[in-house]
Amino acid sequence: MKKLIAGNWKMNGSLAANEALIKALRAGVGTPACDVAVCPPGAYLAQVQGLLAGQDAIALGAQNVSQHDNGAYTGDVSATMLKELGVRYAIVGHSERRLHQAENDVHVAIKAQRALAAGITPIVCIGESLAEREQGMTEFIVKRQLSAVIHLLEQRVGDIVVAYEPIWAIGTGKTATPEQAQAVHAVLRAQLQAATDKAQEVRILYGGSMNAANAADLLAQPDINGGLIGGASLKADDFLAIVAAAR
Repeated sequence: MKKLIAGNWKMNGSLAANEALIKALRAGVGTPACDVAVCPPGAYLAQVQGLLAGQDAIALGAQNVSQHDNGAYTGDVSATMLKELGVRYAIVGHSERRLHQAENDVHVAIKAQRALAAGITPIVCIGESLAEREQGMTEFIVKRQLSAVIHLLEQRVGDIVVAYEPIWAIGTGKTATPEQAQAVHAVLRAQLQAATDKAQEVRILYGGSMNAANAADLLAQPDINGGLIGGASLKADDFLAIVAAAR
């Protein structure tokens, strides 16, 4: 399957910095062998949509989506609103939102459902903390998180993207070894196979400090189908190097 490299800018950027970054990405991306997406903060979605106009090598993604379709939910942005802005991917359940905004497995599943209903592909993030890994709970945690999504989406779970992001490796400079990451990805693939006949089509991204130096080794693993890139996605040369490694 075609790999996916998605850049999560987190709460970074400015009008000027965004323009410079997108111009550099457009100039250097060429015709990539993988799918590519950038996920700017919500305030900049309209700007980045305009900067991406006229090309199809780089898709627009959002960092979050509301559980609700519309109504009195101040600060929320619905999937239908995102769709109007040309958003094709939406990150749901990122560990930072699970931690800081108290999102739980059910919230994440509902967000994935809302995105799919609007024609947006959700990138469902799952992963364990360092304490959970040290207690031998990695498999239990990631399967519990994915199970909630499978339960709600049923056969439509074959239409999502999954991102395994070990929390202990996000923004820390620590990275799971290719073997450690593949072991978890294989668990997730098996769980998907039990739920949908499209399991082999579901892309499972790695999202823990993938960078230009380690991307090729991680992406060579059989069940690692791309990357959800944090800090490296803010540097055009680094992001493009990861894209080039995704063949």
